[in-house]
Amino acid sequence: MAISSTIIKLTLNIADMDRHYYQTHELTVAQHPSETDLRFMTRVIAFAINASESLNFTKGLSTDDEPDLWQKSLTDNIECWIDLGQPDEKRLRKACGRASNVIIYTYNERKANSWWEQQVDKLQRFDNLSVFHIDAPGVETLVQRNMELQCNFQEGEITLSDDTVTVEVNVKKRMKR
Repeated sequence: MAISSTIIKLTLNIADMDRHYYQTHELTVAQHPSETDLRFMTRVIAFAINASESLNFTKGLSTDDEPDLWQKSLTDNIECWIDLGQPDEKRLRKACGRASNVIIYTYNERKANSWWEQQVDKLQRFDNLSVFHIDAPGVETLVQRNMELQCNFQEGEITLSDDTVTVEVNVKKRMKR
């Protein structure tokens, strides 16, 4: 019998002083059985960084033709395609062809650096692709089935916290279009 996804209820309070975005998002997010807590929280951070009323989590790991997050227009056009990890060139080509804006967030420093060195020249040809690296030591300790998190953005600094733990999130720009 297959292991089912873990359903996580998340209240995410975002105070982004850099872009003047202040909102509470009530989210129900599935954590795939093969998804680590670090990857799950990286998805939450990517959501917070790009938060809007039309940004949504997708089926993620369980489907090949959707990103981890996306923002669609009212006419169902993909405005923003957000993926995590180290996608291959074929997936990036497909994403850049389908979406106005594509963002990749890497999160495992050693693997991300190796992937970046191998891909950087190939990625330069995509006009609508941005690549960032997220480093948030200890962020996986925040994962619970019911979470209430506060995410603060101020002068380029990001913190993510619950009632007991505060994690500093560092985002490094590798390529921005």
